[in-house]
Amino acid sequence: MNSRLEENELGAESPENPLEGRTNEGDPYEAADEPLSDGDESSSSRLANSQRSKIPNGTSFQGYAKVELSAEEDSSSKIPELCLPPSPDATASNPDDSPSIAGSILSSPGRSDSISQASLSRLSPNQSLRPFDRRFQSYLSPSPLNSPRALSPAFLSPHSRQSSISSQALLDENAADTSSVPWEAVRWTKLKKINGQAYSEAGKRNFGRPTCVVVSASIALGTSKGCILIFDYHQTLRSIIGPGTKAVESGSITSIAFSADHMVIAGGHQNGNIFTWEVSRSARPFLAIGPIEGPQPEARKMDGHTPDAAILHLGFLGTRHTALVSSDNRGMAFSHLATRGLGAVGRAVKSTRILGRYPNDVAPSTGKARKPSAILALSPLPLGNAEQSTDSMGIVAMLTPYLLVIVSTTPVAQTQFKVARPKDLVAHGALSGCLAWFPAVKLKAHESISGEISKSKLVYCWSNVLTILDISELEPSEPVDSVQPPNLEFRPRNRWKADEAIVAVQWLSRSVLGVLTITQRLIILEDISMRNTESFDLIQRHIFHHDLFSRQLNSLVEQLDEEDVSLHGVVADAFYMSFRVYKNRIFLLGFNDISVGTLSNWADRLLALMANGDFIGAIELATSYYNGEANKLTVGLPENDTLRHSIVEEKLFEIMSASLKFVFSKFRKPDTDQIGEASLRELAKACFSACLSIGNYDYLLEDVFEWYEENGFGGIFLETLEHHVQQQQIKSIPPTVMKSLFNYYTANHMEGRLEEMICRMETSSMDIDQITTLCKRHLLYDALIYVWNQALGDYITPLIDLLTLIISPNSSNEDKNATISASNIVALKIFPYLSYTLTGRVYPTGENIPDGKSAKAKAEIYYFLFTGKTISWPKQGGKPFLTQRPPAPEPSFPYLRLILELDSSSFLSALNEAFEDSFLNDSPERMVNGGSKHDIGEEQVFGLSVNRQYVVTILLEIMKNSNFLPEDTIYLDMFIARNLAKYHQFLWLTGTSLHQVLVGLCNYPGKEIADDCQLSVEYLLSVYHPSDIDALIPQFTKAGFFRVLKSIFRTDRQYSKLLETYFEDPDDQDAVFQCISDCLRTGSGLSERQIRDFKYIIMKHARDLADINTIKTAETIETHSPSLHSGILSALVEDPYAQFIYLQTILGLPVIRSSNVKRSTESRENGFMEQYVRLMCEYDGDHVAEYVSFLQYGDVRLEEVLPALEGGGIVDAAVVLLARDGKIQGAMNRLTKHLGTLEAALIGLLGSAESASDAFNIEEAAESILESLDKYTKVGIWLCQGQTRTMTTAQNGKAKQSVVSRAKEDPRLLPEEKLWLDLIDVAVRVTKDVSAMLQRSSTLLAYTDQNEPKFVTLLRFLVQQIFTALLTATSTSAGRTRHVNISFLKIMRAFLVHASLSSPALSDLRAVLASIFSAYTYEESLLSLANRLLEKDLFLHVEEVSKQRQRGWRPKGNVCEACKRRVWGPGAGGKIWEKWEEKREMDAHRKRLKIEEAKSGMDRGKGRAQIARQDEALADKIIQTPKHPDDTEDDEGAQEAVEEDLGPLIIFSCKHVFHQRCIEGLHSRAEMFAVADGKEFRCFLCK
Repeated sequence: MNSRLEENELGAESPENPLEGRTNEGDPYEAADEPLSDGDESSSSRLANSQRSKIPNGTSFQGYAKVELSAEEDSSSKIPELCLPPSPDATASNPDDSPSIAGSILSSPGRSDSISQASLSRLSPNQSLRPFDRRFQSYLSPSPLNSPRALSPAFLSPHSRQSSISSQALLDENAADTSSVPWEAVRWTKLKKINGQAYSEAGKRNFGRPTCVVVSASIALGTSKGCILIFDYHQTLRSIIGPGTKAVESGSITSIAFSADHMVIAGGHQNGNIFTWEVSRSARPFLAIGPIEGPQPEARKMDGHTPDAAILHLGFLGTRHTALVSSDNRGMAFSHLATRGLGAVGRAVKSTRILGRYPNDVAPSTGKARKPSAILALSPLPLGNAEQSTDSMGIVAMLTPYLLVIVSTTPVAQTQFKVARPKDLVAHGALSGCLAWFPAVKLKAHESISGEISKSKLVYCWSNVLTILDISELEPSEPVDSVQPPNLEFRPRNRWKADEAIVAVQWLSRSVLGVLTITQRLIILEDISMRNTESFDLIQRHIFHHDLFSRQLNSLVEQLDEEDVSLHGVVADAFYMSFRVYKNRIFLLGFNDISVGTLSNWADRLLALMANGDFIGAIELATSYYNGEANKLTVGLPENDTLRHSIVEEKLFEIMSASLKFVFSKFRKPDTDQIGEASLRELAKACFSACLSIGNYDYLLEDVFEWYEENGFGGIFLETLEHHVQQQQIKSIPPTVMKSLFNYYTANHMEGRLEEMICRMETSSMDIDQITTLCKRHLLYDALIYVWNQALGDYITPLIDLLTLIISPNSSNEDKNATISASNIVALKIFPYLSYTLTGRVYPTGENIPDGKSAKAKAEIYYFLFTGKTISWPKQGGKPFLTQRPPAPEPSFPYLRLILELDSSSFLSALNEAFEDSFLNDSPERMVNGGSKHDIGEEQVFGLSVNRQYVVTILLEIMKNSNFLPEDTIYLDMFIARNLAKYHQFLWLTGTSLHQVLVGLCNYPGKEIADDCQLSVEYLLSVYHPSDIDALIPQFTKAGFFRVLKSIFRTDRQYSKLLETYFEDPDDQDAVFQCISDCLRTGSGLSERQIRDFKYIIMKHARDLADINTIKTAETIETHSPSLHSGILSALVEDPYAQFIYLQTILGLPVIRSSNVKRSTESRENGFMEQYVRLMCEYDGDHVAEYVSFLQYGDVRLEEVLPALEGGGIVDAAVVLLARDGKIQGAMNRLTKHLGTLEAALIGLLGSAESASDAFNIEEAAESILESLDKYTKVGIWLCQGQTRTMTTAQNGKAKQSVVSRAKEDPRLLPEEKLWLDLIDVAVRVTKDVSAMLQRSSTLLAYTDQNEPKFVTLLRFLVQQIFTALLTATSTSAGRTRHVNISFLKIMRAFLVHASLSSPALSDLRAVLASIFSAYTYEESLLSLANRLLEKDLFLHVEEVSKQRQRGWRPKGNVCEACKRRVWGPGAGGKIWEKWEEKREMDAHRKRLKIEEAKSGMDRGKGRAQIARQDEALADKIIQTPKHPDDTEDDEGAQEAVEEDLGPLIIFSCKHVFHQRCIEGLHSRAEMFAVADGKEFRCFLCK
């Protein structure tokens, strides 16, 4: 019997077409009366057995029963409406039908109204649109030659014609994926007969419940009662293994395995027994392997499983029936080899441990128990259909929680490869492990070179990480013994991560994996790309699983550390015994049934779509299969393109034919549901995409078009065709389709789109007569030009055709205002045509013409335009082309004149582009010399001789000496001016001609082209320098060419006129500031006279300069000429606000705040600051006080600004200035006076409240006055505080002489104290008077808490603020080293004296005194709270520092960082211990002294001194104790060395350690490491 598996048994990919019909012969899945599919007919057989229907083109299609419509079909039966997913071929947007910028007018205008000649001129796009800075373009190809307008001729660069690159931006058109599909990724079938026997009550009672499954030539189930049930593929129970033997006494079956030839089956039991059985003779075991008897290591004489260790994994090695490998639930794996003998009794089994340790085994080095382990997965390498050297090695792969180990068991157990688990597992995920082999197989002829063998590969999973490992045999470098095992190479190839733990994995085919996750989700994964192609839930299948490893690994999982994400939180259940794959079928063992699933192939999916009525989706999906865009490996298609195309192509045509037949047959039956046009359009797109992918244009443009055309939907097909023509995917179409195309698009007024299509197609396959006739009939001249040029290489005939349109019976010069028809508008296409052709581009697509054809085309056009005579075209048999009605004579250059009369600006614009082409260069290679002259025609000879000089000469001759209007000749002047500057080496004109050009440009006919004319003059003057330039200046001035004038004056260094020009130029006035800066800056080179004249112009236009931008004016003058400030401010005398903005720019707050501001003497002498303060009072009063606070003494004169400040009510600023000038008491007097004014106003307002009708407005006004009172009270506090801080003893004497208020009443008060007293008096007076007024007014009693008037509360708060500030001043002034000490009690006593004189009754002062005491209480509470917070924070910080200090610092090293001597640790010497003993003795002595001090009750200060003296005595005693130096001996002899005492150790927070003497030495040698106060050091390593 052949022990090697056949290729198809391994599930290798089959090249046969899945759509081909398959018979049931030899297939056990389909041959039974009740097959595994449970009666479900396979897709292949359904397709093979379906009826064939003929289609019109003679091909046949294996039809679909649900799709076919028979003649007898009931009219009520309906096919579901087509499901149309979004098409991937959305039609691109159509070009605009409006005329292009450069005159590409529609060939077929939608209107035929008559248009006058004047309106035609206005239609020209070159009127006031800078014709020479623009490029002609068509709606098919925008020109890339978009050169922006030059700012100045100085920036001119050498010109060369740029190549035109035409490109259409394509939209990214990807079809949207449908949310659901009509097929099942896996078709599941329950094995009903097997379920009826194994899961029935009788089956469970007799055999137990199923516990594991294995699939090979048969289906074997292990049960909980130790039996094995073997079924064939007809689901017939063929054998029951185990009853009546020792197997049923060994517990449940925990693992089973088939041998390679399917003849022997092995079963592992719960108690550790292993039995093998011959399937055909199952009465007694073929082999019995029991557990070892001795549990202790010293009692064991052989290897083997321990008793009651369940066998979890089992497998046969190679082809032998007597070689097995197994593992148990205690983490041990063994290989078993039985010797030859008679029967199970006569065979001896030798077991060899290949992984794991026996229970209670300890590590020999440490004596500790080893870490718990388990074998999560085990599998021997199966045999493939190609013989390999590894077949005899017994390769086994095992997976533990820590390692993947691959060992060879023959001839001896040897580890071949091992790898640790990856570190990038999911954090705290479930612990799981699984693996699966795929053996080496012979590859198909289409997959590789004939006879090539694939590599064996292993897939293994830890938690959520899946890895694929390739195994190959290394070629030996030298001959080796044939008996020696080969050297193997293991190479990890791919890695993939799942979202959750993987519990089982199997190979569905050589390139497709089935992955089962812990949540019972099945993932289909492709090997090479590692792409997840399918994913679906199997939770409803109730897959059988069991907890096999958590008990063994319990201690490992319990050590979960949240910081270590590599550890696992739980051990996953085992699923490997329930998830099997054989011959591409998936077998699932459930708790209640067993089922089989088949991955749907590409044919199944197409059939599902067709059966669902989604013909379009079927065509699109088949197209994606053809192109290899879909998951070809998953659906069973080969990777080889040629083979895949041959399989899919035929079926794709069949699907399209059937779909077209079905869809259009419904239109022939009025009583059936009709298909909408949208569906027909999507169907057309799908057919186009399919045919283009295949490359079969005949079927598309003949058969598919015929279906649409015959049923009246040809327009849908043609519009779909348009998109693909625009994308140049289809470049030629049959004449019948072309004719239909013309008829449809012209009938629907879509001529522009039709032209685009024609211009995108190749002309070689066109019927020229047909296409030219149709184009002329429908005025499609863009397409006509394209056909003439590309098909016939004729570039003159299109010019004649276009000019013929404007030659009409009334085209003579007698009637210039005659109306013209739409054909005259079409004639304007001549200009973009000339532009494209003369620059070497194809019209209208914009593609480059090949060099040889390009020169021919240009020569023909130049010959036609500039030959100067009438020509006959075509040359053979052509008639002369006349521009005048006989008998009128033909003028010279008739065609050039006709074009210039049509639109001179457009022609010159096209010619301007042509001048950029190198064809007009006088280069030798383009000239006709000698022998080549007779090989080309007259038109080529003449055209090749034309150059730029000749063209300009002819244009001057025609336009200057004819009846052309200035509106036309002006464009010639611009053309000459610009091109002379660019090509001066090729052009030469006389000075007279150039002078006439300049004069002509100055006398432009309309303002709309003035800017173009000025730019042309700039171009011309860059190469032409007239001798009488001054005579032209009036012309330039009249024309308004200010840029030209600026250039002339700057070149001639006439800076005064230059500045005048800037003021006159209305379009660029802001540039005047740059001009002033350039001319007045240091090093500008201007003479003193030029500077004087320049400044005169500035002063002359000072008002104009400020009107342009006042801020820039101030900044510029301040930077370059501050002496002009007075004149400019004088010019702005009628505009005070402009003066304010001007002064704000040079003297405002941002300027005065900067520390480097320079206060010029001129600003002080001219009073700029005083003027600015006065203007601020008018325009920015809120910031006056802030501004004056930054001024210095002498910046402003008080008498100059004080009236304005008082007039504006800005008393706070006046107070600041008075205080700055030393008039402190005067400042306080003005402040108290103003507070009195506010008091009077408030009292008056309150007095009128009783009679007023609007109490709300009065209340608002009162609140405003109270805000002012609060503001000026704060000003008074500021004044008092400032005087208290800054007054010196000398100033006190001076201030005493100026203080007269109440000096006689209380001579003991200091001036500072009198200031505080004045402020308190006025605040108390205001509070008392207003409070009394409020008591008499009932209208404004706005109550707050406890019915207290709101206004009274605000007034009392003013008094409280003053006393709070006074408390602060008196509490801090005492601690200062000063001659002035303010006494709160003196001020309070004086206040009470004054209050008693003005208010005899104490009740009047009760509220005020309450405010004063509230200030005291508030300050006390605030200080108490702050003290508590500070104490709490201080305690916490001190406690933390104390703990850190007690813990100490551990130094980085054990040597001094300076002298490198060891300071601690081994080898440091005995000195450290001696120092430690001395420190302990001193500490003990100090402790005894403290105890004696406490007992004797001595004074604290004296005691501390006595202790200190005793400590010093003890320290001296310790230091003077004689020490014995260490003796050291070197190689030369003994030598005594006294170890130097380097003092205590110093360790820094950076963990560096030093001797104290070493660090002191370092600090004394380097200033940067200076010693701080006391004994403080810095680490010299950490700067």
